[in-house]
Amino acid sequence: MSGGDGGRLPSPVRRVIEPFVDRTVAERVLISIAAILLSIGVGFAIVLVSGRIAQCSTAAWTMPVTGLGFCYDPIEVYVVLFNGALGYPFAVGEPGIFNAAWTPFNLSFGLTLSETTLLIFTGLSVAVAFRAGLFNIGTQGQLVVGALATALTVLAIAPLLPAGPIAGVVVVAVGTLAGAVGGGLWGAIPGALKAYADANEVITTIMLNFVAANVAYVLVLEVFRAEGSSVVATRYVPEHAQFRPWLFPNSSDFALLALLVAVGFIGGLYYVVEHTPFGYDLRTSGVQAAAAEYGGVNAKLTTVRAMTLSGALGGVGGAVWVLMSEGRWIESVPDLGFDGITVSILAGNNPLGVLPAAFLFGLLKGGALEIGFRTDVPTELVGVLRGLIILFVAMPEFFRMAGRYAGLGSDGPGGPKTSGTGSEDGESEASGDAAGSGSDAAAVGGGEADA
Repeated sequence: MSGGDGGRLPSPVRRVIEPFVDRTVAERVLISIAAILLSIGVGFAIVLVSGRIAQCSTAAWTMPVTGLGFCYDPIEVYVVLFNGALGYPFAVGEPGIFNAAWTPFNLSFGLTLSETTLLIFTGLSVAVAFRAGLFNIGTQGQLVVGALATALTVLAIAPLLPAGPIAGVVVVAVGTLAGAVGGGLWGAIPGALKAYADANEVITTIMLNFVAANVAYVLVLEVFRAEGSSVVATRYVPEHAQFRPWLFPNSSDFALLALLVAVGFIGGLYYVVEHTPFGYDLRTSGVQAAAAEYGGVNAKLTTVRAMTLSGALGGVGGAVWVLMSEGRWIESVPDLGFDGITVSILAGNNPLGVLPAAFLFGLLKGGALEIGFRTDVPTELVGVLRGLIILFVAMPEFFRMAGRYAGLGSDGPGGPKTSGTGSEDGESEASGDAAGSGSDAAAVGGGEADA
């Protein structure tokens, strides 16, 4: 949808979307909380129905008053989902509120934070493309390429340096840079096709996902496969060239340093998008491309640069996956790139919102593992509950984004400037500046960069 299309939307669609468009950050947080509670209520009913249909010798939960028995306990399911993902900090069925034996450096919380760390990078990757008005569905392929580039680079340079902390820092830095370069180059391909051949980036990025996965598979299978390996995988990178878990168990696949690096990327990307000339060009192109070009923005170059940056962030995610979680490149790369799309939508495409969105996603994944370990609830039903929460939380934000792209709301494309407090506050200002008079156009690349 392009700016100004709101008037051509069917009335029922407008009535659904418009209430979500002009909302402050506080209102959107309240909507998200309400959505979580509603999804829990719906999930509660689904667990009850499933527990009534299932066959079991002893009821796990009995409904008060009615005395009906159910094979699954919906209260236990949600307690394990949220409490278990943190390592059970809250006491259940015991005196007191908190578990005195709880420590944050436990396996379950480590797994949750590991997922959160990886999703931060893929969420940022998708967010920066969305802010430029581009739909990068290829973060998964960029992550695969970046992961392979990291693994091969580290395996090549690690033997050249003596093992030790200093060498480890150098190798990790170079390996991460290699991942960024690999992912960035892979992201630049659909960016160039979009800019200079008008190829739809949704189609090209989806196709390049398959190309990346299969090319990487063949390269490792035929050239870089570890000797004697029963799976298609490279050799393990040396331990000193990995992100070490330090305070957390080794089996948690989580390194606190990697999370700190991810948080640093959030701050850095926010500064780039909101306070640099490149970020200004990117935001104006994403809000109203025609006005941006009129204001002097090189739309083609901005498209390529935005997709390159997006791909580089996905590649860094692949590097962290290799150096923190897996220790090598292996064919079974998790679908972190596709999950990053959901994380970005939950965050409203705001880099600062990616952290809580990724943590929610990581919490749900970690809790789902705990449910599988500690209850008899089928994994398919757990997936439904997790999907419900994500769907209910994401849909209001999706409607808001769709409404803004369609030109609905006071700060949508083509609408008057406002001082809104949403995650894309600067966009309406950027749109107004870029659509201004010829004398304003000279300021696009310079003094108005901090608008």
